[in-house]
Amino acid sequence: MTGVARIQDSKDGMSVSPIRGYVMAGGASSRFGSDKALARLGGETMLARICRALDDATGNVSVVSSLTNYTGVDARMVPDRWPGEGPLGGIITALQDARANDPRATHCLIVSCDMPFLTAEWLQFLCTHAATNVAQIVVPRSARTLEPLCACWRVGAAAILQPLFDGGVRRVTQVFEHTETEILDEPHWKRFDSAGRLFWNMNTPQDYEDAVKALAEEGR
Repeated sequence: MTGVARIQDSKDGMSVSPIRGYVMAGGASSRFGSDKALARLGGETMLARICRALDDATGNVSVVSSLTNYTGVDARMVPDRWPGEGPLGGIITALQDARANDPRATHCLIVSCDMPFLTAEWLQFLCTHAATNVAQIVVPRSARTLEPLCACWRVGAAAILQPLFDGGVRRVTQVFEHTETEILDEPHWKRFDSAGRLFWNMNTPQDYEDAVKALAEEGR
């Protein structure tokens, strides 16, 4: 991994990243018709594909999910504390897990499992930018919308998000009104997105077919 500052582990001399990587998986996938995390692209599942990209960017990866039956993925499984309550509960689960299990962690890179065109290079840039920024959340804005499920969150933001969640907030973008958030517009991410697909979501069977075709054309 390049770019992200690392901390020296006093016990074994190994360097570790202060940014923890988390993949959100196990959602309803109602429009897709089956669990998107298990859809296969390029000889591997979507979950394995995203886990590999996060591991390349941060040197570690965990999966937040209400499911526990994912196999063939080299990642910690973290039970979603609020299954069925949407991605905000999963984000808070990740932040609290990082705080509880790694006192050195400063941020969480949190990514959805349904973005087949994400690259480790972009995720590394996002981590590096967040690590040198005072914002609690660093989130890209694509040509369509903000992308909170491809964002870097300070671990301490959990203290703000939890009361909002307890008060009934479920839409992730609502929390940006209550936190110090930096938005990365096109000048930041365009060089990582020559094909215009970086933040593309795979939501339907047709999206899956389109992704298979596009990846084949790119040789990936």
